[in-house]
Amino acid sequence: MENKKAKYRIFRILLSIIIFMLGLFFNTISFELFLLAYIIIGYDILFNSIRKMFKGNFLDENFLMSVATLGAMALGEYSEACAVMILYQIGEAFVKKATDNSKKAVESLAKLRQPYANLVKNDNTTEKVSLEEVFVGDVILVKPGEKIPVDGTIIKGNGLVDTKYITGESIPKKVDINDEVYSGYINLNSPIELRVKKGYKDSTVSKIIDLVEKASNRKSNPERFITRFAKRYTPIVVFLSVLILIVPVLIMGVDYFEVWLYRALTFLTLSCPCALVISIPLAFFTAIGGASKKGILIKGSNYLEDLSKVDKMIFDKTGTLTEGNFKVQKIYPEDIKAFDLLKYAAYAETYSNHPIGVSIKKFYGKEIDEGKIGTVEEISGKGIYANVFGKDVLIRKYKTFKR
Repeated sequence: MENKKAKYRIFRILLSIIIFMLGLFFNTISFELFLLAYIIIGYDILFNSIRKMFKGNFLDENFLMSVATLGAMALGEYSEACAVMILYQIGEAFVKKATDNSKKAVESLAKLRQPYANLVKNDNTTEKVSLEEVFVGDVILVKPGEKIPVDGTIIKGNGLVDTKYITGESIPKKVDINDEVYSGYINLNSPIELRVKKGYKDSTVSKIIDLVEKASNRKSNPERFITRFAKRYTPIVVFLSVLILIVPVLIMGVDYFEVWLYRALTFLTLSCPCALVISIPLAFFTAIGGASKKGILIKGSNYLEDLSKVDKMIFDKTGTLTEGNFKVQKIYPEDIKAFDLLKYAAYAETYSNHPIGVSIKKFYGKEIDEGKIGTVEEISGKGIYANVFGKDVLIRKYKTFKR
């Protein structure tokens, strides 16, 4: 829907520019062409002004643009009226584009959300249900590769979870029975069952998404100033433009009415506060959206403003500064060729999602023949046992091997 509106706005701008250019070249029908271009590009501005006038809250940039351009049309300056409205709409299009990009960045946080839950029934069968159908005390099953949909406590199973979307820590975390896990964690290796501790609306992921979506409500000092400024500035501008028209005419006579009407309308157009009113909130909103796209959550414009005063920053998690993309640097073989050691390790890690296992497979760089792989058993939190090429392979941390 938003995409269609954006395309329609661009179509109107291009069409009005073409008709406007034709009006500059064909003098005999220039009025008709300029009027058509003005209606195409400015009808929504005029409509909004009239609609707000009936509601008693009409003193905004739409009102200023409407009065200024209609006044220019009344003075016979048709081309100027069209040009001003076209330029205004082009500026609005850029603002809308920037706002939409920021919204998309915020909406991308939805990737944290598991769209469904596997509800465990009394007969131990599972049913895929929406998150709104999951309540505190229910038991749900989380399969390998799925995100944990709601906060809960593990009652069956154990394994590794990826917590990077919530904590920023990219190294997998070992979880077991009675451990608490949070929505947004990714189950890496084995099925787990958990008892729901919080419904979706109260879950960690829901609060994160809600926090960013409502960030625009927490205004910075410049934004609060702009809100107060806009309410007082527009009436003052309208009053001054009326004075610019009336006072000189009273002093110099009605013969100068047209001259000073033109100047009053020019003052109205130049004094339109849209750039000031739009630019500051848009800058904050764009910054918050851009940061969320990179995984940085800012609670509001006021907190973003406070960041400008920070001169030192301390990070307590390695995952916040690194991506967890490990890379094999060197192989130290004993009683085996380096390539053979790498091959056995890569084959044993074929079904593993562990970052270290992924880095070994990537370094091996060759296609893996799964037919050469026999039994594979992942020893949670310790390593992997696999039968590869008919040989038993055990991959573990060095300190866990018994000597």
